[in-house]
Amino acid sequence: MELDVNQSNLALFEALASQTRIKMIELLKHESLNIKEMSLKLDVSSAIVTKHVYQLEEAGIVTTEMIAGKRGMQKLCKLRLDKVTLLFKPESPEKQEQTRDHYNVSLPVGQYADYQVRPTCGLASETKLIGMRDDPRYFAEPEHVKAQHIWFASGYVEYRIPNYLAGKKPVKTIRISLEICSEAPGYAEDWPSDITFSLNDRTVCIWTSPGDFGSVRGKLTPQWWEPGSTQHGLLKTLLIAADGTYMDGVKLSDVSVKDIPIVPSEEILFRITSSEDADNPGGVSLFGKNFGNYEQDIEVMISY
Repeated sequence: MELDVNQSNLALFEALASQTRIKMIELLKHESLNIKEMSLKLDVSSAIVTKHVYQLEEAGIVTTEMIAGKRGMQKLCKLRLDKVTLLFKPESPEKQEQTRDHYNVSLPVGQYADYQVRPTCGLASETKLIGMRDDPRYFAEPEHVKAQHIWFASGYVEYRIPNYLAGKKPVKTIRISLEICSEAPGYAEDWPSDITFSLNDRTVCIWTSPGDFGSVRGKLTPQWWEPGSTQHGLLKTLLIAADGTYMDGVKLSDVSVKDIPIVPSEEILFRITSSEDADNPGGVSLFGKNFGNYEQDIEVMISY
């Protein structure tokens, strides 16, 4: 990960300005740990560890997920980043162009190209609900392109990723970053959902979201959005590489980028599905750059 040194990266710098958080990163370099395990290793309370983990997660350094433990659910913490490179003097645009081997696309969550959803479902912009709750017909409302938050109990939404590859250049990796979680009526932080990700009709992996988060208002969630509803998701990074598909660095399937039927000059279809017959049919919630906790849409990077 490369970063220009500027104010937009303050969360990262602040997260590293703590001896306790540095020790936590050192621990997570070697293994994934839950809150209690880190509390014991650091000799500090679980409440303090939880606060530090939240700050590391907000900075994008650590990722967490709820998993079943011996005594109920527990929060497992993992390192999300392998390294960070600080750019004090970025390369000139001319030099960047000469060395470019990838391109980036930002997909607003409301600009899906196809859908099939079932209640509970709905759409919200920065300022209002779009149409009525739990009525799938409003997913066809032209204003859906302005949606910053969409949710559905089952079904799918599909996005078109532009294909800018010239000639027959092979794709090396496809990286997709998005804020996502389950969808429960109201919210339920212990509400697992098996979410399927597909590219050009090829399933690349199934990831289980641990819950639907609503106990704390999202940092970017507008004030008109009522409490008692979903507030934010988790920032997840999907990577389809030469040896398989990964979520936040954890391999979820052997489906490689070569298994994706990509045709030159034809768009790449990215589908997010919650199936009714899944083991955990818990729905999908998606967040744009003006809703939830992370100031981004669905970010795609294709390297070649």
